[in-house]
Amino acid sequence: MTTQNIQQALRHKIDNKTKPHGALGELEALAFKVGCIQNSLSPQLRQPTMLVFAADHGLADEKISPYPKDVTWQMAMNFVAGGAAISVFCRQNGIALKVIDAGVDYDFPVDSPIVPSKIARGSRNMRKEPAMTTGECEKALAAGRAFVRAEAEAGCNTIGFGEMGIGNTSPSSLLMHRFLGLPIETCTGAGAGMRGEQLSYKQQVLKEISEKYDPQTPLETLATFGGLEIAMMVGAYLEAREQGMVILADGFISTVSLLTACQFNPKVSENVVFCHQSDEQGHSLLLQHFGARPILQLGMRVGEGTGVAVALPVLQSAVKFLNEMASFEDAGVSNK
Repeated sequence: MTTQNIQQALRHKIDNKTKPHGALGELEALAFKVGCIQNSLSPQLRQPTMLVFAADHGLADEKISPYPKDVTWQMAMNFVAGGAAISVFCRQNGIALKVIDAGVDYDFPVDSPIVPSKIARGSRNMRKEPAMTTGECEKALAAGRAFVRAEAEAGCNTIGFGEMGIGNTSPSSLLMHRFLGLPIETCTGAGAGMRGEQLSYKQQVLKEISEKYDPQTPLETLATFGGLEIAMMVGAYLEAREQGMVILADGFISTVSLLTACQFNPKVSENVVFCHQSDEQGHSLLLQHFGARPILQLGMRVGEGTGVAVALPVLQSAVKFLNEMASFEDAGVSNK
């Protein structure tokens, strides 16, 4: 069907279910969105999968996070051991969880379920030099694409992206600042717990970094200010759009990665369902930029893809009512 035809048909199907007009609220909007993405009156969410990209950041040496870099590899191991928030919620809701080493400064055991895809042992310290070379950035983009392509070929059509990397709210703030033209202070929040003077210090470091460089293209900007897990996620977003998948966006870092992907292909956001509003400063402005109404607003700021995992059952309910709820005609119910 054409875009206009599928939209009209979906509206008719939703409005003629056995309920008052609009009575399922945001579930109706979600059903409409998924139907449009799949160009179908009977959309399906198949093999929902969460890809978590992990990497370290040289900028963490500047004490812009209260946690040491070792927490990156330790948490990645916690993910696959089943003990992290994302592990619990994925297990609860039947989401396949895959943890990918995009650039962790650690050698994981060869028998670990963590998927090896190390581009480098972390990004560089942006206070001294660009985070990545353009070559490294391109490799990360290509790797992210390849992971999503493999999931699509295996039958997955619903995918979410998470991340782990001590210090990674800082590159995310820089990318948001550059692409949206907003002040560093507006884009930079507490992250893992920087408040008061610590937050002011973090913002000052990021201002200094922003003034140091003048990249011109989206690729150069991502390479200069990004991180390996962020770049891999950008590639994943781009491929998921090309595969026609339903893309589930998480919080601040995930949405900045989406913003970055949209610099390469503005249509990526058409496939995105925004799962929650993070409590991290800046995320509400990102959601406003996309005109998004997130499914949940629970004050979460864990990252990892947790907002996606918690929100998925709501999205599944939206698809279920569209496919299984009777129409007035089917049920023999009067519709004034």
